Amino acid sequence: MSTFASYPSLIDRTVLITGGATGIGAAFVAHFAQQGARVAFLDIDEKSASALCASLAGARHAPLFLACDVTDIAALRKTIAKAGDAIGHIGVLINNAANDRRHRLEDTTPEDFEQSIGVNLRHQYFATQALVPGMRELGGGSVICLGSTGWMIKNAGYPMYAMAKSAVRGLVNGLARELGQHRIRINALVPGWVITEKQRALWLDAAGEEEIGRKQCMPGHLGADDIARAALFLAADDSRMCTGHDFIVDGGWA
Repeated sequence: MSTFASYPSLIDRTVLITGGATGIGAAFVAHFAQQGARVAFLDIDEKSASALCASLAGARHAPLFLACDVTDIAALRKTIAKAGDAIGHIGVLINNAANDRRHRLEDTTPEDFEQSIGVNLRHQYFATQALVPGMRELGGGSVICLGSTGWMIKNAGYPMYAMAKSAVRGLVNGLARELGQHRIRINALVPGWVITEKQRALWLDAAGEEEIGRKQCMPGHLGADDIARAALFLAADDSRMCTGHDFIVDGGWA
């Protein structure tokens, strides 16, 4: 049986997670709450968020759910301020919200483009902008931006998503030096094919299982918990000199 790390520096640390109600985001919420952090998370799925909060009611600090559409920047800013009022200056930001909806180049409208950028990239920039002043006051912090290996391995079927996720690397590289002067770390956490309930329901079939077996170095499915454990490290003081990098968790996808 595996025994996983505990991080004393995460006890009482303030953490904000976007898209935290389901999938990888829910794993982030659960793992940080189990480490004793003060967690606030944003989502539009109120039913799933309520169930998640109920499941973590016994944590040192019960997670705080705030309903928010992160594509609405004015609403995002207001909700981030509300989170700060409730749990204090945010020390860790996890820019997780995303949607890998399949689409084709020939069918894309300008409205589709703006929506995809809004949910997969733009909120990462503006959430970071909103929280950096408070991190400066805290004397440092950690920003974790969710990328994807999907663009790196040239997956087909979601060109707008791939474009947005590739831009996460530019965001991290573009901010690492100036934020680093304030002891604020910024990194991209880059998952491979994480088999969540959504992935299993929509896209994991026999051919997908064969591809995983052929291309991953490690056997079995990559899970949301595997991504969350990497986020714990990037948020904790243990990673104090790690910034400006991609941290890939993909089972060694070839």
